Amino acid sequence: MLDRPYPQTVSASHGRVLGVHETPAELAALQSLLDRSFTRSSEHLRSIMAPERRLTAEQIVADVPSPAVLNLATVTRRGEPRLSAVDGHLLHGRWYFTTAGDSPKAVQIAARPAVSASYTPRDGYGIFCHGAAALIDGDERQQLIDHCTTVYGRSPETFGEGVVYVRIDATWLVGFAFSEQEMAAFLNEREELSGRLG
Repeated sequence: MLDRPYPQTVSASHGRVLGVHETPAELAALQSLLDRSFTRSSEHLRSIMAPERRLTAEQIVADVPSPAVLNLATVTRRGEPRLSAVDGHLLHGRWYFTTAGDSPKAVQIAARPAVSASYTPRDGYGIFCHGAAALIDGDERQQLIDHCTTVYGRSPETFGEGVVYVRIDATWLVGFAFSEQEMAAFLNEREELSGRLG
């Protein structure tokens, strides 16, 4: 499942690992998920994520750095949402992250694996998903350890005892980005508003 990753490159400006880690089959699976998810989306969301704004699987895996600040929502035993942030790693068309095994999110995931996550690095760009979190082990876990070691310069195993390794199995995932022209217009409008209020 996690075979034949493409070479990684390191961004000189951000010091983060960039590059495509997906096989053609994994890219196709991610694109299929994107297509199904848009079809199932509300009319409101489809009005925001117009066809020309929708990100393809290839665009997503090329855009997302590693780590990416991933906003993660878990669920308490009372059914209350809890939001936190994790270092997300988009590998093989799926989100991965690590956390302390005794953290509230890890405890909640073990009991109630339903999660939502978003990557929103700036205005006019977002990737959103819903699904279930799964603790991983074996070869998949080792590949995440190896990737994180490349990213951080040391193994997650050195971060403390009881680190858990998690994959999000998304059942719904969408992504969108404004064009350069839309962003310019958006920022200009914001500046004008700020001037009127200032």
